[in-house]
Amino acid sequence: MTSLPPPQPITDLIVCPHCDAAYKLERPRTGERAVCVRCHTVLIAPRAKAGLQIIAVSLAIVVLVIAATVFPFLTLRAAGNSNSVSILDAALAFSDGPLVALALSTAALIIFIPLLRVLLALYVLVPVVLDRMPARGSRQAFRLAEALRPWSMAEIFAIGCAVALVKLTDLADVTFGPAFWMFALLVLLVVAQDRFMCRWTVWKSLDGLRK
Repeated sequence: MTSLPPPQPITDLIVCPHCDAAYKLERPRTGERAVCVRCHTVLIAPRAKAGLQIIAVSLAIVVLVIAATVFPFLTLRAAGNSNSVSILDAALAFSDGPLVALALSTAALIIFIPLLRVLLALYVLVPVVLDRMPARGSRQAFRLAEALRPWSMAEIFAIGCAVALVKLTDLADVTFGPAFWMFALLVLLVVAQDRFMCRWTVWKSLDGLRK
């Protein structure tokens, strides 16, 4: 009769957030990655000076979100008439009547939720990067930011705009405004922020600074 191996301490295990596969924790070196062999999800990806990079990208995203909301996104010209539309105007186009909930949801998904996620990331990461005590409620703030990630749909809005522009060019003369290019850069920066961030490292840093 063979004896069972001793159970691993929970602090020595890491669980894949997608497929729930459990692994013995072995932290990779900077620049390397630990990947789930079942679903290929990146579990740990430490990067040198990633915190400063994420903070810089997050600040740029805040500026771009505010600017892209204010400046014209598109200018349409047809039959001698011209009309400029901002992202906020497009999101709230159906704000009258029974579709007000849809308009507010659209504005939240493409503007307010991405902005909230970035602000929460700054709230959590700035003390961590400065080697200070975590801000009050930082764990809850980071958990909320992660929960909102599937609902941050700036890139989906960009794809929808690309499809709509193909149809509009046959009906009117379309000119891209400053907000269009800001929003295109914003989508790239949001992807870069998610790529730079190692969530396991953030959680470990919050735990270590608290202790």
